[in-house]
Amino acid sequence: MSIDNSFSPSGATVPHGQSDGMACWLRRGVERLGTLPSAWVGLLALLWFALTLGVYPLLIPDEGRYVGVALSMLESGDYLVPRLDGLPFFHKPPLHYWLTALSLKVLGVNFVGARLVPALMAALLIAGMHAFLKRHASRQHAAWTALILTSSPLLFGASHYANLDMTVAALISSCVLLGAHAALQMEQGRAYRLALMGLYVMAGLAFLAKGLIGILIPGGVLVFWLLGRGQWRVLLRLFSWTGLGLLALVATPWMWVMQARYPGFFDYYIVYQHFQRFLETGFNNPQPFWFYFALMPVATLGWTPFLFRRGRGADHTPDGLGAVRGLMLSALLTVLIFFSIPTSKLLGYVLPAMGPWAFFLTDGLIRQSQREGEAKVARFAVGSVAVCLTVCLVAVLTMVLRPQVNSQALGRVLAAQYHKGDRIVYLNDYRYDLGFYVPGMSNVSVMGRWDDPEIMHTDSWRKELVEAARFEPHRGAQILIDRPTLRQQLCRDRAAVVWLIGAPDAVRQSQVLNHAQRLYDDQRIALWRFDSDEYELMCGETPTVAQPETSAPPGQ
Repeated sequence: MSIDNSFSPSGATVPHGQSDGMACWLRRGVERLGTLPSAWVGLLALLWFALTLGVYPLLIPDEGRYVGVALSMLESGDYLVPRLDGLPFFHKPPLHYWLTALSLKVLGVNFVGARLVPALMAALLIAGMHAFLKRHASRQHAAWTALILTSSPLLFGASHYANLDMTVAALISSCVLLGAHAALQMEQGRAYRLALMGLYVMAGLAFLAKGLIGILIPGGVLVFWLLGRGQWRVLLRLFSWTGLGLLALVATPWMWVMQARYPGFFDYYIVYQHFQRFLETGFNNPQPFWFYFALMPVATLGWTPFLFRRGRGADHTPDGLGAVRGLMLSALLTVLIFFSIPTSKLLGYVLPAMGPWAFFLTDGLIRQSQREGEAKVARFAVGSVAVCLTVCLVAVLTMVLRPQVNSQALGRVLAAQYHKGDRIVYLNDYRYDLGFYVPGMSNVSVMGRWDDPEIMHTDSWRKELVEAARFEPHRGAQILIDRPTLRQQLCRDRAAVVWLIGAPDAVRQSQVLNHAQRLYDDQRIALWRFDSDEYELMCGETPTVAQPETSAPPGQ
């Protein structure tokens, strides 16, 4: 396959004298971007993302949950078992937690440390696309695709959101690009073994990031692409026993250790989390099948018109990019269709499709420049960049000036008076992010109606805690308590200060709070302190110290 790697669509150097101002600056910048090493392109993207990582608190529930699990690893020193409120949390594999714990250890427990991993993964996705297109398409394709991805509001938002989605997207994209690079190298009679082994290692990491979809999605993309081109022999050559050994070496040891420690692990982690949940309907954010197809044009806003202008009057002279376009089409449709099947649809699921989508926008931009001239397209592209960057900055300003619900202020009040040995009890409420703001927070219980059968029918913090408690029933019974048990515990142990956290109107629902001091209230969440003075008032006699009673969650 013969590929022209010159920067201009016509193969000539871009004549800068045809334009001036911002359009000229943009064309020169994109030309320079096409010549840079891909690692430098990724670093530039990371610097752009990092500018605003630390300017607003963690969002709940997702950021509080996933950063909280990583923080518990860091504080406890147990990096094998992900824990939520001290209970084994096997909703997701551990890779993202490990990376976030490392980031927090290096950078400290702060917002930048909490969000550095998604920013790094967004940069990895951009650098990977740049490297692949620079090698197998053209420098112009590589540069414009990197610019579109870096300025995309959806990718920008994902780079600032401390959950698993960006990690999964970057690793799936890396699998696809490494596999495609190996296949194209085979077709051209060039060395491919390193890329092929990289594919299997990256698939193992993708499995540790999200489970089976880290293997199924890139595998499906490559199978559909190669079979669609009639390259079944190349497909067979991608199969490698050595590669499978590497994949198993990366992906499976943690699972075997967890199964040995928790006998029900495989059934929960593989059967339930990977298969049953995929087709269930009781999850948050239900959307119609076409949701992701409608989302993609919005994800890149100002750049989207280039896609719709792509086919009008285009020069269809063969350019040697048919294989690359086929790969990108296979990746785009595989991701969109696969994640459109479940009822629940979250924005982050579509991130693995962002690279292929940006490629097709770039393809449309280049074809339009061939018809209408590069200067005119550059002027339009300036507007596209301006629209996207404005949306990104407005979003950040909105998060700063109108912050979402978080526990930062509550955490400041509690951290100022909290001492090791104090107890914390949530009252029919739960804040994933509170431990981030209260260093060393431990000895936490959650009061609620744990025998309510409705808990298991809807995704919520209650369901997560009940499922986690089943892996360690004794500890779960100490953490998940009911109202009578709470009162008994308070009246039997006056040695500890107890901090009670719940909705501001919880005082009307619990006689315990009639005797507690309210220290914080923001109309969503309140904090009460219960100590020796309150024991005498509520219990009516001097309490004696005893081991706390427990109330087992349902199923124990």
